[in-house]
Amino acid sequence: MTPIRTRNVRAIAVAIVAGSLALTGCSDSKKDNSKDTSKSKGDAAAQSKPVAYGDVQASTGPAQEVTGAKPGGTINVYMQSDLSHMDPGQIYVSDAGQFANLLHRGLTNYQEDDKGNLTVVGDIATDSGKSSDGGKTWTYTLKDGVKDDQGNVITSADVRHTVERLYSKVIFDGPTYLQNWLSGADYRKALPDGPYKGKHLPDTVLETPDAKTVVFHFAKPQPDLPQALAMAGYGIVPAKRDTKEGYDKAPASLGPYKISDYKSGKSLTLVKNDQWDPKTDSVRHQYVNGYNFTTTIDQASQTKRLIADQGDAKNAIQFTDSVDPAQLSTVIGDAAAKKRTIQGYQPYVWQMSFNLDRMKDKKIRDAITYAIPSQSMVQADGGRYGGEVAGGLMAPTLPGFDPTYDPFGKLKKPNGDPAKAKELLKEAGVKEGTKLTYAYSNSPRGQAQMVIIKDALKKIGFDVQAKEIDRASFYEQIGKVKNPYDLYMTGWGQDWSSPSTVITPVYDGTQVADGASNYSHIKDTEVDALIQKALTQQPTEAAKTWEEAHHLIIEKVNPAAPVYYSKQIQLYGSNIGGARYSTESSYIDINDLFLKQP
Repeated sequence: MTPIRTRNVRAIAVAIVAGSLALTGCSDSKKDNSKDTSKSKGDAAAQSKPVAYGDVQASTGPAQEVTGAKPGGTINVYMQSDLSHMDPGQIYVSDAGQFANLLHRGLTNYQEDDKGNLTVVGDIATDSGKSSDGGKTWTYTLKDGVKDDQGNVITSADVRHTVERLYSKVIFDGPTYLQNWLSGADYRKALPDGPYKGKHLPDTVLETPDAKTVVFHFAKPQPDLPQALAMAGYGIVPAKRDTKEGYDKAPASLGPYKISDYKSGKSLTLVKNDQWDPKTDSVRHQYVNGYNFTTTIDQASQTKRLIADQGDAKNAIQFTDSVDPAQLSTVIGDAAAKKRTIQGYQPYVWQMSFNLDRMKDKKIRDAITYAIPSQSMVQADGGRYGGEVAGGLMAPTLPGFDPTYDPFGKLKKPNGDPAKAKELLKEAGVKEGTKLTYAYSNSPRGQAQMVIIKDALKKIGFDVQAKEIDRASFYEQIGKVKNPYDLYMTGWGQDWSSPSTVITPVYDGTQVADGASNYSHIKDTEVDALIQKALTQQPTEAAKTWEEAHHLIIEKVNPAAPVYYSKQIQLYGSNIGGARYSTESSYIDINDLFLKQP
């Protein structure tokens, strides 16, 4: 879902004034705010249903028609900054992941029904995959009729190229599950130049016996492969079209739309890809003629335009931004506007990540954890419609979530425990005025978080040096092992419905590398041993091991302080049809949209 990461870079406006999100009553006759319809942990649990693996029939297009859908017209997309990436191999952040379904296709994808149930189906493959050898070997057969936007037929050679380019230094910001499973944690050494100098992975790892067949060979069983391959980061890059670093600005398209114009930092225009064949696609539609992205509209302006619902705003959507917290009471209180919202529990946990290379004393990390006023952070992100105070680092959308787990007492003292924090700092011998370097994204959400964190840490004696980073490159900058920051807020959501997709990428000591997601640089032998144990177990036993690892990470090491679980509320124009919350993306479902009056 990732992306976040599935790193969540959904931006939130500053709204810290007390009472600004109280959602109180109003005398306007249009107002109807008597009922709290914010999502609960029960809703989150409903979003963590088991994922089915689809056969050939489920994977055969066209996708099921959306009731009332009409062809034609253009949807306007509101964003406040540019996409983080457009090269599939680099996509691991939620905005780019949402964009990917319009342009890119992979071996598999998620098919979602009207109740949010998910099935992994073959995308360019005929099904979700056939496993053998106890799950160590997976075979995919490619569909007929899949082409890129220039009419080039996609073959197994393109799939091989897609996988092998991930080994090169050209790719530094995407998922690494497949590469690790195929070649180990040091996978780049297996093919340091990717496919660009004529070398390839051996057939004992990746086999393409003919133009239609792709075979993956793993050292261990990989039952989650179909879900991993459904990630946007494993979208196909045709070998003929690969321009290495340049591909991020002008990628080929296999999906229903293609890029017709791109002005970096300003706008992006998508038009229909006439080489896309709906008969090959059981997930996507091509109802509208195109999408006009404007990447300069801040969150407050997005919300204001969509509330007014005039002119072009009637045909507009929020892409990965949410309703502006300062205007949330207006949206919730106005029956007409509220009807034009989608809501859901996101898989993301916001956490304060500590750079363990710089912050070596656990007492100091614990003190900061106690000091963080989680409820204030929730209030700045939309109150009960934007999030809920977190006790741990595992989201309520994960199977086996324990709502009572709260080792730092955040649920009992949601506004923090400064007295406990000061006590720990005194034990650690920390002097008043000690400097800490805090990196934050220059998004409205990042700015709001910075104000709260800086104030909270000042109260317990720290001199916080706030360092602003551009939103589009935030995770790239803090993802450098030698970064100069002590702490930074990060948001992480599961890549699929398993704790393995949280604990392994974020807390595995073998994942400390530039571009990896172990932002705290945690390297703990006990944690690593539990990770390896869980990865070899059946799901029921693995669940217990993942829980043990989770507790060990928080209580023994504390590489990241849990702050809050994230929720979603987005607004769209009155002429938008097919709008619903997507369990898979945790945003508006981009696959089913149309215009009621084209």
